[in-house]
Amino acid sequence: MAEVSADAGWKTWANAVTLLRLALIPVFVWLLFGTGHRAAAAWLLASLGATDWIDGWIARRFHQTSTVGKVLDPTADRILVATGIICVAVAGGVPWWFAGITLFREILVSVLTLTLAAMGAERIDVLWWGKVSTFVLMGAFPLFLLTSNAHHVVLASWQEFLRPVTWALGSFGLVLAWVVFFGYVRPARRALTRGRAARRVG
Repeated sequence: MAEVSADAGWKTWANAVTLLRLALIPVFVWLLFGTGHRAAAAWLLASLGATDWIDGWIARRFHQTSTVGKVLDPTADRILVATGIICVAVAGGVPWWFAGITLFREILVSVLTLTLAAMGAERIDVLWWGKVSTFVLMGAFPLFLLTSNAHHVVLASWQEFLRPVTWALGSFGLVLAWVVFFGYVRPARRALTRGRAARRVG
């Protein structure tokens, strides 16, 4: 019989890190549009994306896994990705068509997650490649912001060099994100079947 992990509740360091990341999202928006410090905003966005793994690592390392955390962590990721995409596009860092395709995928994931939950499916664990795609995209969008020539400012040589690299990184992350999205089809079906079976037994 499989061992069931105890729920650590909501008062954990892992959840505190997730909440801190959420609290810093408005700071990113303020830096970008309130102060005009694009570089500072880009570095903060990159830091928030790069630290995505920390809350999960803390939860596993210190046995702080919780139901709240399993919902809060992916929710924070979705909010961060959506905010980053929209803000970088508004700031002229990336074309709207690229931002739209990326954002549409995030909306689909959120809608399908809620739909499955409403239909009684078990919660689906985030796939490892899904984390990778999120990490890559959250690295690409700050770079889009850093290497864009907003307000017709002439790009420095390092920005000219990084721009095609950023496009390659962003394109890879976007394709991977969609591949992972379709990879959730089979786990979603199994989760729905198991969830409905458990409700009938209960």
